[in-house]
Amino acid sequence: DICRNAMVFLEVDHLLLGLEAILSDPEIVLGRVKNRLAFDYDPALSAGYRDVALNLCIRSPYTMELGVAGHVCELQLILKDFAELKNAEGHKRYVELRNARGE
Repeated sequence: DICRNAMVFLEVDHLLLGLEAILSDPEIVLGRVKNRLAFDYDPALSAGYRDVALNLCIRSPYTMELGVAGHVCELQLILKDFAELKNAEGHKRYVELRNARGE
């Protein structure tokens, strides 16, 4: 990802409110959603890491003027407890797991 950022929430209800605000913004064009908080998501696939990752574009007069309205960004919605676990060592293990699976 060229552009990735995260929003950290204290509780799931807060995360859902943030997601609703993003989805209701007319300048946000949603591409893909990876819901790693879903009950049927297997956390072994991400070494236990859980979040909601959104691939999105911001289409506004300003981004169109700049020529970046089609630029896809990743926004991670993450709970505070997981964010605190997300450190250099944890990310290193996740990358090793992905590489071992050939991703």
